[in-house]
Amino acid sequence: MRALLLAAGLGSRLQPLTKYLPKCLVPIHGRPLLDYWLETLLDHGVEEVLINTHYMASMVQKYLNQSTWLPYIKMVHEETLLGTGGTILRNRDFFQDETFLVAHADNLTIFDMQDFADQHATRPKGAELTMMVFKTPDPQSCGIVSLDNEGVVQAFHEKVANPPGDVANGAVYILEPSVVTWMAGLGKKQVDLSNEVIPYFLGKIFTSHNALYHRDIGTMKSWIEGNRDFFHMPATAIHKKAWSGILQEGDGSLAKVVEELLTSIK
Repeated sequence: MRALLLAAGLGSRLQPLTKYLPKCLVPIHGRPLLDYWLETLLDHGVEEVLINTHYMASMVQKYLNQSTWLPYIKMVHEETLLGTGGTILRNRDFFQDETFLVAHADNLTIFDMQDFADQHATRPKGAELTMMVFKTPDPQSCGIVSLDNEGVVQAFHEKVANPPGDVANGAVYILEPSVVTWMAGLGKKQVDLSNEVIPYFLGKIFTSHNALYHRDIGTMKSWIEGNRDFFHMPATAIHKKAWSGILQEGDGSLAKVVEELLTSIK
């Protein structure tokens, strides 16, 4: 299977960190967020990963150039953001008309990739994609899903005051080629997965529950909490060196910011 990591966001809610580095390189326990994703995918059955970039793309490229992941990665730069679905359409050939994974890389999530793929392979008849879901302690801040007895999504409740449950969309999906064909039929270059694609496939979205770990690292508050409660997964020596090179880039401002912020949460 191939995978797309959506990593082009500006990360405006993560300032001051994102004044110095792109959102996908925000550090958790001394490792960039992107590093956790690549380990989860490439060490567990994914053949190749496509990463889209926009903001501070050269820093992402520099980190990957010094990592062991580079031979298994293709990067595509978007001068103008295409939307989550638009990126899929522009790079349709990369997926070779086969089943593929797409994920928002601003989430910190650890899951069993093989189990996720196996659950998709045995999804109920008629389902065309599988969505990762998780139990959230804060349902009002998430997109809550209502499921039938087969685990198929019947309704979405996006950040409502009184959601009917605590099972949330984790923004990690396995898609069948038929979904991309439908998207192409819209005749648009810019397409949004969450607002345009997912709602259309209600009743055709199977779910896979992630009981390991999932957190949206999209705000400073969530980034701080992630550094507090995420279990430690040490980086390899070569990736530590690559990350150290990013921290010391230029005048070393990034290293100082990260050190000050991490000290403040201890």
